[in-house]
Amino acid sequence: MQDVQAFDLVIFGGSGDLAMRKLLPALYYRHRDSADCSQSRIIGVARQEMERDEYLRLVEQSCRKFVPAGDFDEDAWRSFASHLYYYNLDATRPASYDHLGAMLQSPDTTRVFFLATAPDLFVTICSNLAASGLVTRESRVVLEKPLGHDVASSQQINAAVGAIFEEHQIFRIDHYLGKETVQNLLALRFGNALFEPLWNRANIRDVQITIAEQVGVERRGEFYERTGALRDMVQNHLLQLLCIVAMEPPSSIDPDAVRDEKLKVLRALKPLTGEDVAAHTVRGQYRAGAIDGKPVPGYLEEPGIAADSNTETFVAIRALLDNWRWSGVPFYLRTGKRMQDRLAEIVVNFRDLPHKILPSAPAGDRPANSLVIQLQPDEGVQLHMMAKTPGDEMRMSPVHLNLDFGETFKSRQWDAYERLLMDVIRGNLTLFMRRDELDAAWRWVEPILHAWQKSEDRPKPYTAGTWGPAASNTLVARDGHCWHEDI
Repeated sequence: MQDVQAFDLVIFGGSGDLAMRKLLPALYYRHRDSADCSQSRIIGVARQEMERDEYLRLVEQSCRKFVPAGDFDEDAWRSFASHLYYYNLDATRPASYDHLGAMLQSPDTTRVFFLATAPDLFVTICSNLAASGLVTRESRVVLEKPLGHDVASSQQINAAVGAIFEEHQIFRIDHYLGKETVQNLLALRFGNALFEPLWNRANIRDVQITIAEQVGVERRGEFYERTGALRDMVQNHLLQLLCIVAMEPPSSIDPDAVRDEKLKVLRALKPLTGEDVAAHTVRGQYRAGAIDGKPVPGYLEEPGIAADSNTETFVAIRALLDNWRWSGVPFYLRTGKRMQDRLAEIVVNFRDLPHKILPSAPAGDRPANSLVIQLQPDEGVQLHMMAKTPGDEMRMSPVHLNLDFGETFKSRQWDAYERLLMDVIRGNLTLFMRRDELDAAWRWVEPILHAWQKSEDRPKPYTAGTWGPAASNTLVARDGHCWHEDI
């Protein structure tokens, strides 16, 4: 692995939720477990006026909250805190940037500007950084999703940021691609002789990709009203996971070789327009219900939500790829808030046996073989197969081989942001979206948004604590299948 050189990491939105909940705990771990941050400066930037000591107390409170007690080491924290700084800055005022440069190391030091802010500030921040002379050849900028709200706005942001930073300096982050299991999906496919020969329409019946959340919109009601589940989750997370599953073997692990193959997948997605949207998509909105036995309000009762809102909190899509490898294989995408479990998984269901000679072979929709890649809450891989039941008779029962990463490797798994932040600092773009990837994803999603806007149908209601609207089961059942948890 490439060594980490000295760097300055400037986090715009440095006192916000993403910085406190994910970025700073991830950086604490890298400092505690390695020398990755030993020559670094981490500068939180926000509008709040506070002294450095006050900021350090705020970060410490968050780290103690989001880092398990057994992982929080007092000496490691004090050492990490010595690398933390704070700068009060109004991102919209060019004059506010004047003194930021004095806090940074030489222009030859790697500079990372992480924009953990609302997307409508991306262009303003980048323009002000450039006007203040803070963008150097060793600078990198990290853009959090959602990058725009449609094709035009995304292109506008990319064009403006691209006029300041070169493409190799722009890191469009999707934290799901930093998860250990996503890395292992690449390893399973391209590092073994077992699966790749079977990875095609002749052997795979369907693929299911689910990201389910138990939380509601929390304190993000105003943001979520403008965004919805399709923009917030499908356009980035789910489509990126689909690309990893469906891509052709790249010529190497070189960033552009991998991203070229992902782009081909996005361009092969069969467009959904007009009546196809009604037939192949389901949008839902949660109503009051219970999560873990505790009552929760419906979406329309959440703070900041309009009483007549049509914003979707659930999406299910039946997607098809028009290419030789996957023609005719449905990819079912599903995501929602206030669902029964917190779950992220990819399920690859293989085709049934052509002829069953043994009793008690799987009945109904249960496939004889499936590969389940679990992303959360626990990371691991399961291979479901059939085996003989102990006893005198030759009877078969379903069993599974379970690879639990924590149990197998006996080490703490890196958080996705740990890996991705280190990749940014090292300049490794493999797990980040290229501009043409983002354009292709928006071009596939946008007609669905337009069709929903024209439709007089409201999102289908579902009770909080369930698996979403019944219509999502129907979407899969029309092909004679069902969702993995119903098998």
